[in-house]
Amino acid sequence: MGIADQFKDKANELADRAKGAKDTMDDRNQDRESTADRAKDAADKGRGKARDAADDMRGRASER
Repeated sequence: MGIADQFKDKANELADRAKGAKDTMDDRNQDRESTADRAKDAADKGRGKARDAADDMRGRASER
């Protein structure tokens, strides 16, 4: 095995490791996006509940 083959093997190994790192980062970014989407949905749901509660209070106040 010549030195050129050793360099080629090392370059391939490093390329594989870089691809693995990129895949890991892509997975983490997707997880973050998913978490952000869930947080936004929860916030929207919370705002809806708060709006409903405020409407309910207004309705009760107008009944008095």
